[in-house]
Amino acid sequence: MKKLWTLFAAVALVGIMAHAALAAGDTLAEVKKKGVLVAGVKDSLPPFGYVDEKTREIVGYDIDFCKYIAKKLGVKLEVKPVTSASRMPQLMEGNIDIIAATMTKNPERAKQIDFSYTYFLTGQKFITKKGAVKSLKDLEGKKIGTAKGSTSEQNVAKAIPTATILSFDDYPQAFLALQQGKVAAVTTDESILAGILGKAPNKNKFEIPNLQISEEPYGLGMRKDDKNFVAFVNKTLLEMEKNGEAKKIFEKWFGPKTATPLKRTFKIAADK
Repeated sequence: MKKLWTLFAAVALVGIMAHAALAAGDTLAEVKKKGVLVAGVKDSLPPFGYVDEKTREIVGYDIDFCKYIAKKLGVKLEVKPVTSASRMPQLMEGNIDIIAATMTKNPERAKQIDFSYTYFLTGQKFITKKGAVKSLKDLEGKKIGTAKGSTSEQNVAKAIPTATILSFDDYPQAFLALQQGKVAAVTTDESILAGILGKAPNKNKFEIPNLQISEEPYGLGMRKDDKNFVAFVNKTLLEMEKNGEAKKIFEKWFGPKTATPLKRTFKIAADK
């Protein structure tokens, strides 16, 4: 019996040590050792992450950043679909190495995970039926769709307290609810809304009014105190800005000839 307890204790200790090693920031070494970087990405949110109809592969702005990081590491890239609600649990449970999924950096999340420097900057707006919304007052007491576990969910509740917030698994479902007349608006970051609208067959019926309720800096998410990996990713992002790769990726997905034309109003720099 004593031997059995000793065995249990040894197994438990190995588990604790493994968890501690993970928490202490061994991702950089582990990724190099296994030869694969596993990134959690969106798979239905153009142009950040979506399934290409021809290749059936997940492509997008977020994926291109991960490809560059993986190449810099000298490893292969594996992408796993995540939702706004599942991305942090997936990271903390060790199922993915990095989150690249339109994730806003905020103090609440930063208590649980670490973020890279800002690699995309946008602001929260709305998609509405054309001419239906001129000011935030037009949305008071109305139903507004967004995604579960997103900062958009919290921001709109603060901005329009009388609105009823309907939270969906992701933004395309929220947009479908708008098309069906179940909500008066869909809210999230302008860049995501532009991507949704750009792919909509009936996009002429909708618009993004010039009503911004927050600024949204996106960061790549990594495990807490994963210092070596965070430093490597940040160094790589600064390199991408310096050598023009970051701008090139932006133009590829948000340039004037794309379905989601936006101006690049930011540069990647060392931030908190």
